[in-house]
Amino acid sequence: MPCAPAAAACVDRHHHHQSGGGDCGAALLPHRCTGHSVPAAVARHHDHSVGPQQCCSAMMQCVAAPLAAVWSVVRLFDRPQTYKHFVKSCSVVAGDGSVGTLREVRVVSGLPAATSTERLEILDDERHILSFRVVGGIHRLANYRSVTTLHPREAGHGGGTVVVESYVVDVPPGNTAEETRVFVDTIIKCNLQSLARIFAGSGASPTMAGEQPRNQIPI
Repeated sequence: MPCAPAAAACVDRHHHHQSGGGDCGAALLPHRCTGHSVPAAVARHHDHSVGPQQCCSAMMQCVAAPLAAVWSVVRLFDRPQTYKHFVKSCSVVAGDGSVGTLREVRVVSGLPAATSTERLEILDDERHILSFRVVGGIHRLANYRSVTTLHPREAGHGGGTVVVESYVVDVPPGNTAEETRVFVDTIIKCNLQSLARIFAGSGASPTMAGEQPRNQIPI
């Protein structure tokens, strides 16, 4: 699978109607977010049900390392700060690392959030799928659900691993779907690039100067 750096975004129809397009009659109905270019074998994991006042998006990142090595980092539900450098600390508050485990994440200063309580929804070591849902914390990104899948990159495209991360989330009151998507996309982009640097050995700064998310969303 080739690696495309751009985001594949799907914004809810209600947002499209606010922007002057879309079907007003369909604005109040949930629909499927299927605008992501992912392998058919895992497409259903990135096929989110998007309700009114929600948005979703997906990001892809190439990593110059074997899939098994990349998965060994991504699967660490209890240690997201290994590559997610906006995470200050993480503690498991319930569970043993299997599906249903709860973690409390504390974010670094400078972001408009303090904590996030997250539940592990999927941890599939065979198909390399991890999913979690935000169930509490001090933020405004309600009903956030993330799915991350790993895939071997075709040899003709340089080999290595492609990481795909998609999400669906409520649009906070006072913000637009586009503002929400840009904010979350920026954080995910930073995380995935940080993951790639682990294996590239570039020694780049983990805080990614110049790539901080804009504080548009008081999460």
